[in-house]
Amino acid sequence: MDKIIISPSKYIQGANVLESIGEYVKPLGTKVLAIADGFVTDLVGATVTKSCEEAGVELSMAEFVGECSRPEIERLMEIANEKGVDVVVGIGGGKTLDTAKSIAFYSKKPVVIVPTIASTDAPTSALAVIYTPEGEFAEYLMIPSNPNMVIMDTQIIAGAPTRLLVSGMGDALSTYFEARANGISGKSTMAGGAPTRSAQALAKLCYETLIADGLKAKIACDQNLSNTAVENIIEANTYLSGIGFESSGLAAAHAIHNGLTKLEECHHLYHGEKVAFGTLTQLVLENAPMAEINEVLDFCKSVGLPTNLKDMGVTEINRDKLMEVAEASCAEGETIHNMPFEVTPALVLAAMLTANELGSM
Repeated sequence: MDKIIISPSKYIQGANVLESIGEYVKPLGTKVLAIADGFVTDLVGATVTKSCEEAGVELSMAEFVGECSRPEIERLMEIANEKGVDVVVGIGGGKTLDTAKSIAFYSKKPVVIVPTIASTDAPTSALAVIYTPEGEFAEYLMIPSNPNMVIMDTQIIAGAPTRLLVSGMGDALSTYFEARANGISGKSTMAGGAPTRSAQALAKLCYETLIADGLKAKIACDQNLSNTAVENIIEANTYLSGIGFESSGLAAAHAIHNGLTKLEECHHLYHGEKVAFGTLTQLVLENAPMAEINEVLDFCKSVGLPTNLKDMGVTEINRDKLMEVAEASCAEGETIHNMPFEVTPALVLAAMLTANELGSM
């Protein structure tokens, strides 16, 4: 199997970097369509407009409404075609960004991704999640290439609710452990090949950064401030985790996250909050050393990530319901089968219950 690593062509990060977006986007094209929802437009629209004017870039703004759905993608594509744009820019949260990726893919235009939060590692990926107009999952859109550019304004991200940054840490927490499992099993990654040493090294650096700077970043974000720790965590949540998961592989933690969506009690949780418990469950599943499990538990508790089912809103342990979670985690095609041993629903149930007890101590 060939070794493959994929990534955005350019990754830019810094405080107030959005003030320079015009100069950064200009090499890709001088006619830009930027999409953002109403809240984000109010937040950054003036900054983006001024930057593009100063750089000699013709900017059109279009409001993203509702869901990353086929009708919304088609509506915004019509605007892009009418304006004759060279570049698509998505500014905001995940659904806005996935819509921008989709428009650019179908229009065969370069895309620039500008997250205003650091809650997942999706911004760097060659993937978009498409929903129905009512908000139900419809399909994954697998895009042949990663975004041309990702721009992270750390001052804006530090001003977002702390829970979003912490959720991003939960998503990033799984990266190293899933990469490690995938490396041992030798299964293909989302990049379509075996992991490179560089991708595995980035996955490990992701975990080391979380342990070193996660709590400090949370405290700074509580004050809506950006500092070195926040900068490091934003990079870990977005770039290190993004390259790590896509080019080093997913395993049990994300599959267990998918299983947890079966529990109505967990529907209020963010993606990374469920992934954090999935990570603890994966470590128990693979019988990791207690020192490693305790390090992950201590980290989760320090930043406020859930470590047990009660933390996630599950007040009653119902083994039948949890077996449904375990069975969904082990569905055909799930990434749990990238683990270096055979995994069954019974093993997942045992691991969840054990992780729940360890996380409740």
